[in-house]
Parts: sequence; C-alpha cells; structure tokens
Amino acid sequence: MRPLGVAVVALVVITAAEAHPRPGVHGEHLGILLALAGFTIGVAGVMSRRLQSPIAEVAFFAALVASSSVLVALQPKGPAFLGAFIAVAAAAMRLPGRLGLAIVALALVALPFAEVLGKDKSAFGALLQELGVVSFYVVARLASRLAEGQEQAEQLLRELEQTRDAQARAAVLAERQRLAREMHDVLAHSLSGLALQLEGARLRASRHHDEGLVEALERAHHLARSGIEEARRAIGMLRDEELPGPERLPGLVADFERDTGIPATIAVDGEGQVLDPDARLTLFRTAQEALTNVRKHARAARVELRLAYEPAGARLSVEDFGMPAAASQNGGGYGLTGMRERAELLGGTLTAAPTDAGFRVEVWVPA
Repeated sequence: MRPLGVAVVALVVITAAEAHPRPGVHGEHLGILLALAGFTIGVAGVMSRRLQSPIAEVAFFAALVASSSVLVALQPKGPAFLGAFIAVAAAAMRLPGRLGLAIVALALVALPFAEVLGKDKSAFGALLQELGVVSFYVVARLASRLAEGQEQAEQLLRELEQTRDAQARAAVLAERQRLAREMHDVLAHSLSGLALQLEGARLRASRHHDEGLVEALERAHHLARSGIEEARRAIGMLRDEELPGPERLPGLVADFERDTGIPATIAVDGEGQVLDPDARLTLFRTAQEALTNVRKHARAARVELRLAYEPAGARLSVEDFGMPAAASQNGGGYGLTGMRERAELLGGTLTAAPTDAGFRVEVWVPA
C-alpha cells in the first residue's frame, strides 16, 4: 500500500494547492495548511511498518481521519476523503478488533459532519461518505480474511509436505533396515559358514603337507573373511553408519597385493577435498571393482592407483600393466556399469578402456 499512500498524498497536496481557498498562514488558509501537514504525517504513520505499539498506530490513523475531515470541510471538492478511506481499510486489516472498529466509527462520524458542516453543507455528500467508509471497511475485511485463509492453506501445505517427507524417509529407512537384515541373515551367515569350511579344509591339507593347497586355501579363507567384513560394512551403510572413502584406499591396495601377489602402488596428488559421502563412496567402490576385475580377468605384472584432488573434484585412476585383457572382460561387466551409473548420478564420469600395456579405469566426481 506504500505506493498508494504516496500517490494519495501527492494528489491531495497538489489539488489543495490549486483549490480555493489555498493553504496559507491566516484563518482558514492556515487550517488547510495544518490539515495538509497532519494528512501527510498520518499517511506516513499508517504506511510505516516500524510501529510496534497499537496505541501509536491508532494515533496516526486518527490523525489521518481528522485531517481528511478538516480538508473535506474546507475544500469540499478535493480528494481528501481518500485519506480517511485508506485509514479505514488499513485499520480493518492491521488493528486488532475494537481498535479497528474505533477508527471506522471515527470516520463514520467525522466525514459526514465535515460534509454537513462544511462549505457545501451536502446531506447527499454525507451519505456518500458513509457508504464509502462502509464499503472500504467491508472490502478490507474480506481481503484480510482471504489473506488469513491463504496463509493457513500455505501452512497446511508445508505441514503436508513435511509429513510426506517424513513418511518417505521412514519408508526408505524401513526398506534399508529390511535389506540389512536380509544381508545379515543370508550373505553374512553364508560367508561365515564358508570361512569355517575353508579353515577346516586348510587344517586337513596341512596334515598332508600339501603346501600349495594350504596356500590356496589360506587365500580363499582370507577372501571369505574379507567378504564378511565387506558384508558388515554394507550392512552398516544401510543403517547409516560411516561410509568408506578415499582414506581406505591404501589398505585396499595392500590387501590386493597380499592376496594376489601382484605389486600394487597408490599415489595421492593434491590436498584432500571435502567430498560428500556419496562421492567418497564412489571413489572407494570404483577402486574396489577395478582391482576385483584385475584379480579375475587380467594377467597383470603390476597395478598403479593414482588419486588426484582437483579444484572442482577428485579423479581416481586404476591401471594394470602386463598382458592386455579383452575390453569385454574388463570394461563391460555389470560392476563397472554400476560404478559408471553411480558416478553419473553425482554429475561425474567413468571411463574404462584397454591401453597398450593393460587396462585403465578412471573416475571423476565433483566436489
């Protein structure tokens, strides 16, 4: 309403300056000048949002109605009545119950008296002023009710969205907990049974002094134990526990070298970026999948991992050197396909392709 208030003040002041009698310093001219000053102050107070006290607001509303009535009496052809209408409408929307009605009552009395006792002495004009006050009050009350209803509707929508979000989170958590239970009951138990069987087979082989078989069974037993640990970590992830990240890559490389006998190194360039949990997990899982593929498919003489922290993200490469493996064996499996999809969901990229000496997997994730 501020632009409206400025426009009304400008209209009333300009019209009053051109009307007869004009503002001055004597008699009714002085009254018009003082009424214009009160009108301007009243509009400024009504339009201000800095007032905290309802009593202070009532004083400005009353000043606006009174000054408008004085101008209506002294300059009956002017638009000063608009100030009283603005006061009525603003009071209906902003002032609590009785205070708002008091301003309306003041306007209903002051404006008709100004018409009847002023220069025109028009009873019809007084009736029009009454109708204008009532009309502005009713319209303002309807607008206030509409605004309150809209605010309540928006609040209900916000609460509904929060409820839906909470239900969605609860459903996701319930599903993840169900999957965690299934993994624990099926996968972890199966791997635990496999580890026990392999331990028993290793003990039997050691009694027959078959060193090659003992070494193979020890590696298989270690892989089974590693599978149990990975299953436990996956269960922990589903239960919102800490996710693995780049800081665990050296341990992953050391385990790979111990299990396969293939020399493996890792180099880190740059300072560690603050990556979100999904990006950290993508780096770790990509390295894990690439090393698994090397273990299963490649005849590598050595493996090199390089993790580079860049301004916009982090880049990890896993490259094996030795006898090149077919791209269909090392780059087209479901594991790397899943890693590629995981990277793309984060806005990153993953490439997997043969090189002159082996195979290379590279993933980039944004920071």
